[in-house]
Amino acid sequence: MAFQVVFQGKAPIPSSAYFLWKYTVKPDVPPGAPIGQRIALALPGDLDIQNPQQFPSVPELAGMFLQQDAASTRQYAGRVVTTAGPQSLNLVAPAAEAAAETLLVTRTTGPSWVVTPFVTEPGSTPNIVQSLTAPAVASAAQPAHHGRPVTDFVGALPYATEMFGIYQSLAGWLGQQATQRALSSRAETAAEGGTSTTEGVWRELTAMPRAHALLSSTTDASSTPNAVFSPVGLVNIFREYFFEFDTFLGVPAGHVWISPGGSVEVIEVSTRRTLVDKTVEQSEETSRKVEETLTAQEDIAGAVKEDNANDTKLGVSASGGGSVGVYHAEASASFSTGTTVKKASETAHKHTRTQSSKVASEIKRNFKTTFRTVTETTDTTSRRYVVQNTTDKLVNYELRRKMRKVGVQLQHIGTRLCWQVFLDDPGRDLGLGDLLHVVPAPDLSALRKPERPAPLEPKTTEFDSAYPLRKFAGSNPDIGANVTFYNHAHDSDEIISTGNDMHAHAISEHSAPPPAPGYTLDSVAFVRARSAGAEVPFRPQFPIEVLDSPGNRFRVIADFFNSGDGHLLTLSFQLTWKPPADDPAQTQFQQDMRDYELQVAEVQRQAWVTAMRDRLVLASSMQPRPSGDLRGEERQTVYGALIRQLEPAPDPQQPPELNRQVEAELIRQIFDVDEMLYFTAPDYWRPSTASTPPHAGPTTVGHYPAPLGPTPLGPDQLLGQTMASWYSRTDFENAIDPQLNATRQYRVNYLITEDTQPAPKGSSLGWLVQLDGDERRNEFLNASWVKAVLPIRPGQEKAALRWLADAQVEGEVGLDLPYQWHAGDPSDPLDPPDPPSYQGLTRGQVLDRVAEELRAANTDLDNTLAADKVFEHGFDPLDGGFRPAAPYQVCDQWIEVLPTDQIVAVEVSYDPKTGQQV
Repeated sequence: MAFQVVFQGKAPIPSSAYFLWKYTVKPDVPPGAPIGQRIALALPGDLDIQNPQQFPSVPELAGMFLQQDAASTRQYAGRVVTTAGPQSLNLVAPAAEAAAETLLVTRTTGPSWVVTPFVTEPGSTPNIVQSLTAPAVASAAQPAHHGRPVTDFVGALPYATEMFGIYQSLAGWLGQQATQRALSSRAETAAEGGTSTTEGVWRELTAMPRAHALLSSTTDASSTPNAVFSPVGLVNIFREYFFEFDTFLGVPAGHVWISPGGSVEVIEVSTRRTLVDKTVEQSEETSRKVEETLTAQEDIAGAVKEDNANDTKLGVSASGGGSVGVYHAEASASFSTGTTVKKASETAHKHTRTQSSKVASEIKRNFKTTFRTVTETTDTTSRRYVVQNTTDKLVNYELRRKMRKVGVQLQHIGTRLCWQVFLDDPGRDLGLGDLLHVVPAPDLSALRKPERPAPLEPKTTEFDSAYPLRKFAGSNPDIGANVTFYNHAHDSDEIISTGNDMHAHAISEHSAPPPAPGYTLDSVAFVRARSAGAEVPFRPQFPIEVLDSPGNRFRVIADFFNSGDGHLLTLSFQLTWKPPADDPAQTQFQQDMRDYELQVAEVQRQAWVTAMRDRLVLASSMQPRPSGDLRGEERQTVYGALIRQLEPAPDPQQPPELNRQVEAELIRQIFDVDEMLYFTAPDYWRPSTASTPPHAGPTTVGHYPAPLGPTPLGPDQLLGQTMASWYSRTDFENAIDPQLNATRQYRVNYLITEDTQPAPKGSSLGWLVQLDGDERRNEFLNASWVKAVLPIRPGQEKAALRWLADAQVEGEVGLDLPYQWHAGDPSDPLDPPDPPSYQGLTRGQVLDRVAEELRAANTDLDNTLAADKVFEHGFDPLDGGFRPAAPYQVCDQWIEVLPTDQIVAVEVSYDPKTGQQV
């Protein structure tokens, strides 16, 4: 016997969040299951099925049961058979449904269920497992509420705006300024052939057929090789509007529960990261300075403004007392303003969506809220909430953050014709801020300086030595007392008495002890002679000879003496001693001084390293100057370099300053210099000046090498006491060459400590870093060149073209070539065709028409009013969110969700079985 199980549907249970699910079990052979048998559906154990006995008021649940076992993966919802025939099986569960693997089981006696094959459709094959409509695993999700639709805010006025632009070069005109700059190296090599100036190369190039072939080779903007030589381009100005829409509750930020009759005091401490712990939070924040600045913003409009002010990819110009950031787009071979507006709107859409999304995500990480449940508090500066539970049930509250919904729209507000020119080494004339940090004198009080011993001097000593009276061999008689000896030949050892009958030895050798170690005998002076205590005459041969100075021996030769008692004479001498050449005390002193100087050098080195560490910490925490001031200096530098580059040949009849003044006034009359913008090329676009090509070596130094140590004062009294950039140091690591040998690999590294903030961008590239500059200033300082873009004043478009076409400025090369009419792509709304009137014209003629169109559009009052219509009519929803920009129309729209620092307590309840919120 087989059964068919049919799902009959579900119905809500009054006064309950649950539904009544109805199933019917039909036997294929009557009468079906026997009376008294238990029959049930074995459903997955993770389904939210309720006990039917909890719903006694529902008649369909009479006789139904629910058997659940925590150790089993199944739960059994069924009934006891009381009548023959089809059986109704009803259960209680949430409304959400899904397909579930289901079994049909029966049991007559005993604890075990018996699986019975069944079908879900007549004629199908019976199986013990079937897929059957059943309650879903999770409870039904409530529709999310994120505020009212945007159509409810039609007419709302913007609370903030931000302007920026998209710049595109117009390829096809070979400008003299850019081409001469590009061919400067060619001018040097051509000097041997007679062409020694870039002007000569320019004349040579304009006479070459290849120049015209280059200009007419292609019209594809993405591959036009001469776009960088074009002196003109278009900048499309856009304005971002920010609208305040709705508020709603976001994700939970905390949770509290209150027992019946209890109360809890919730203290909300809303803290900005920089106020909690400045040191710790800065170390977490400063992945880059821009990001740290943005996270201090509460509003997306302010964050976007700061992002634009610090974006290094942005050209900046001043406009109406503010600044307009201009982003660089790809060059365009089409001169049509409609094409450039649509392409610019696409670039603006990509940038603003990315920018606002990034800013919003950073703001979401801005707030940090801590909740504490306490019985008493003394923090009077925090927000305090007292929540009471007056019911007889446990109450749960979710603390949810209040969110803002901000609408953003993008509108095209105008197109300007511009002149672009390249200038080399733009940051050369900008000075750097010197961090004045005097290194204190090291503390040497713990070191004992050795005292220099007195120098050794010659010494004089008295010395007595015996002079024995000895009869000369072979002579008679013996030496008697009181006999005078005087007959003596020079250097002879024999001396004869006055009676010529006694002969005695005249020579005697003596050895004296030194007065101190190392002293040697220098000279000997005779003093007196004594015999038996009485002084007797004695005259030695002079000088007394020193036989062995190191041995301190000397020889005395008598020329005359009296024999005294006839046995022994005692001679007294005055000895002069030379000090030793190497004084041990001096040697020890010099060794002690060397040790002392090494100790002093180590103390000085440690003091200098400490000072260097302090400098690095001070430099890394240096606050940048206002971006407006930095951009103003850069703009003035670029403008001054432009005037010098355009300066004609000096007129001997006029002072040089007058020539510059006339040129500057002429430029200001045609071009809006105050709105001049510039794009920098970073240092890595050229071979780095921080190392010797191709790689760094042991003698390589960076832009700002670290000082070697304390130096004596010289002409510069602050030498070694200031710091103008981030310190660099040449060091090496071992690298393995192809022969597996360790070789030194030199690099120009930068110095950091565990307390310094992350080094500025460009440190690994060897950039010169301004301590109080921002990222854009450092890029400007290390730029190999800058592209300056000067917008033409409205109404002066044709006059500007005539001035640019002058041979002394940009020339007319390329303007006489045929204009390549752009047919566009019918399938791409962002690539429309050029106006038909451009066909058959030269590039110069088309450019004149573009200038006339822009002159008319920029001086039309209706366009001015159209650009400001949002301020008059307010928010107007844009269908689809984006469309290719038409002049002076809104072209883009999106929504941003931002957190606030406000918290709302919301009562919630949870299912005790599943733990899910209901």
